[in-house]
Amino acid sequence: MRPYIFREYDIRGRCPDELGEETAFLLGRTFGTYFRERGARSVSLGRDCRLSSPMLAEALRDGLLITGTSVVDLGIIPTPLLYFSLHHLKVDGGVQITGSHNPPEYNGFKICLGKATLYGEEIQKLLHIAESGVFFEGRGELERKEILEPYMEQVSASVHVGPIPRKVVIDAGNGVGGLVAPELYRRMGVRVEELFCEPDGRFPNHHPDPTILENLDGLSKKVASTDADLGIAFDGDADRIGVMERDGKIIWGDQLMILFSRHILKKNPGAKIIGEVKCSQTLYDDIEKHGGRPIMWKAGHSLIKGKMKEEGALLAGEMSGHIFFADRYYGFDDAIYAGARLLEILTSEQRSIRDHLADVPVFVSTSEIRIDCEEEKKFLVVSRLVETFKKDFQVIDVDGARVLFEGGWGLVRASNTQPVLVLRFEAVDEKRLHEIRDFFMDKLAKEL
Repeated sequence: MRPYIFREYDIRGRCPDELGEETAFLLGRTFGTYFRERGARSVSLGRDCRLSSPMLAEALRDGLLITGTSVVDLGIIPTPLLYFSLHHLKVDGGVQITGSHNPPEYNGFKICLGKATLYGEEIQKLLHIAESGVFFEGRGELERKEILEPYMEQVSASVHVGPIPRKVVIDAGNGVGGLVAPELYRRMGVRVEELFCEPDGRFPNHHPDPTILENLDGLSKKVASTDADLGIAFDGDADRIGVMERDGKIIWGDQLMILFSRHILKKNPGAKIIGEVKCSQTLYDDIEKHGGRPIMWKAGHSLIKGKMKEEGALLAGEMSGHIFFADRYYGFDDAIYAGARLLEILTSEQRSIRDHLADVPVFVSTSEIRIDCEEEKKFLVVSRLVETFKKDFQVIDVDGARVLFEGGWGLVRASNTQPVLVLRFEAVDEKRLHEIRDFFMDKLAKEL
């Protein structure tokens, strides 16, 4: 067992050298012991379409069963449907086997106790159990259930599509979103064109990560050739969404949040809405302008879900395309559901996404910048920068340092999953953006 596979939000590694059959079996015993110690007796189990997922699922399942933990095997499903099963089935937790948007040779485990996703210290507790070699023993029961149909029935019944006809291209990137989204959106009355919707763990057409522009080339061409109103792309396990206008313009996560928040605030004035630290200032300003209460929080899907529950927020989101609806839904990140809510808005009136966002101020920004930094040094570097910037500027330090300058801001934070620093900059124009970035990078260089 290699300790470094126990990450901040999940357990993840290369298959089979870091995650093989023996390791998966040991993890099954580990998870089962963790569940049993906390009174959980049954869990749902799902997996994505990666070539290593069947082997990992079988070994993990066997390890769970011999701890006395019963397993409801859901087969190949998107990660959001594993989360959905925690609300729909009588289970005490769940495990999803998925490599998400990572390369094909990677895989991993997302673990839930009750309806919450484990992260941080709780993941480290799993490592301690694995290293102790002391496990519960018992005889769990195995049951197989189908969750795709219950999910589609509930979502199609709760999302109300309007009278405006729309056509959407779905690019599932050969991930598992293709098992659900096209059929669901058709049931909603939307015309659907499919692109790479056949699950294939080799990902032969492009990498399943909708935040990378080159991965959306095929979607852009398909939207244009079919005269579609928009394109929707998913990552490998369909918990992150990418959206494209008919002219090929990308609608990033914080822009989607503006659109969603406006519609939620119409019926829920004063509602709390959470964005992570990399989101544009226009998001927070727009929420406040429309009567909401914006909250800036740490990046990371598990951290966002925890903050939503604490604050009673109705919506949250990240630049990466994790969108969380507690309004009319369960509060977990579900890209398929987010797409359905987007189509609900777009079919209710003739306006395009661009029309909806036409009054949002246009700022210029960088994409996410990643700089290598040693694991044991990255948090110290950020801490020093926080103190340096606080001497002269307003600093939001909920996750690293988001430094507010006249006409823009700069951010540096330590990645929770890799030995890198993550930076982003936004300003009123290109000149100011370069000024802020140069000033910021000069301060950073002195700490590296």
